[in-house]
Amino acid sequence: MDDLTGKVLVQNVSKRFGETTALNGCSLTISPGEVHAIVGENGSGKSTLAKMISGVVLPDSGRVSIFGRSPRDPMEARALGVAMIFQEVLVAETLSVVDNIFAGTDSLWKRSRTRAVARRQCRDLLKRFTETEIDPDTIVRNLPLSVQQWIVIARALLANPRVLILDESSAALDLDASARLHTEIKRLRESGCCIIIVTHRIAELVRIADRATVLRDGEVVDEFVGADINESRLLSAMSAKRIILEAKAAAASPANRVVGDVVLSATGLEIERGAPQFDFKLCAGEIVGVTGLDGQGHGDFLRIAAGLRAPSGGTVSVLGRDARDAFQVASGASGKSVAYVSGDRAREGIFPNLSIFENFSLPLYRSRFGEYGWIKRRPLKQAFDGEVRRLSIKVGHESNLITSLSGGNQQKVLIGRALAMEPKIIVLDDPARGVDIATKQELYAQLRKFADQGGAVLYLSSEIEEFFDFADRVLVFRNKSLFRTVPFELFSEHTLLAAMFGEPDETAFHPMREGFVRA
Repeated sequence: MDDLTGKVLVQNVSKRFGETTALNGCSLTISPGEVHAIVGENGSGKSTLAKMISGVVLPDSGRVSIFGRSPRDPMEARALGVAMIFQEVLVAETLSVVDNIFAGTDSLWKRSRTRAVARRQCRDLLKRFTETEIDPDTIVRNLPLSVQQWIVIARALLANPRVLILDESSAALDLDASARLHTEIKRLRESGCCIIIVTHRIAELVRIADRATVLRDGEVVDEFVGADINESRLLSAMSAKRIILEAKAAAASPANRVVGDVVLSATGLEIERGAPQFDFKLCAGEIVGVTGLDGQGHGDFLRIAAGLRAPSGGTVSVLGRDARDAFQVASGASGKSVAYVSGDRAREGIFPNLSIFENFSLPLYRSRFGEYGWIKRRPLKQAFDGEVRRLSIKVGHESNLITSLSGGNQQKVLIGRALAMEPKIIVLDDPARGVDIATKQELYAQLRKFADQGGAVLYLSSEIEEFFDFADRVLVFRNKSLFRTVPFELFSEHTLLAAMFGEPDETAFHPMREGFVRA
């Protein structure tokens, strides 16, 4: 008989938050040296289960056992060797990198290491994750989101955990950084660590998971092991409704789509002083993907296009008018019919102390739902209900705090808010981060419909497969500039990766030459 005291056991646990049942009789087992994935649609209970194992949330009934003991709080779980990396990037923004990594390792009266040793250990940890040299004394808020995510991961690995829980921890990382994380996961697995991954990146978990537990509406509905873990089985188990894998929400082939007038353009654009200048045009009816390795300027370009920052050089026009005045305030772009959805919802998306309805409504008061200082409550409520239905948002009561929702449902509220503005251009910065596959398909369909009705979309994603059968072309950035534009006819993982890593055109994959067939 197996020695269950050497494993992580979740035995018939249930948890309710008010009227919402988050978990209902869930059970699973994680063995040492196993990568165990927990998957499901938004609101299925994945993050609640992960927090329960880490001691952050206690079950209403049932039992969680970590190597034979049941932690009652995060400190007890940590003493048992549990480390959790949460869905949101949790850093102290005003502190340095080294202070963030070693936060909580020292007592109030005694330091376990000198400052010089801490800096050296900090550099050694971060070298495992990125080739970019990071000064340990850099203030964290000055670093991009992906680097902040590495700081959180390094902090968790510092303790050499026996149980590592990653809740959407690769969502803020690009492809190269995700590959480095997978290397760390394999190293920990070989050392006997119990690894629990909560992710919506199905292709990612198919490659690295030994076992996958599927949750739906707070209940375990299936479990797959080894070769049985594949995209088709997981998606069928995750959703009560059928998801067609190859239907990437393309209403028609990009070859048959008709584009309209130029709605956003840039001439001699310089993202940073000294970076190569480039020109860019976005037309009505287009969906243009934006990608690149971490720190290559694609995120900066998106913020320039949304009017959230000024370029170092060049001119930008929105709907044929000079957009320089839009760079004065964040709301300037909205006045020019540009809606922006940030991938960092915690800092740039939600108002955590306000309700779901208020988070949806606030940016809309100055648009078609406000007049002469009065708010049109009835049409605003109709718009809210419409977006809830359209995006299948699990909201509970609209007066609940936005933080009562799962991360994915919070993101849906932000996307619905952008669509309700009825803009001419939507700029999205990795909007599907932390969103389940069914919702991604719905999002693709809505954005395709928006473009077919004359809108234009700039869509940044760290998952390049999101662009296939969805985008008309993809802009690949390197060295703070546009490096290559890849048309839909050449879409493949190889082509986009080749561009991201700076390979010349002649080495890029050609679809007809290698048997690529477009759906």
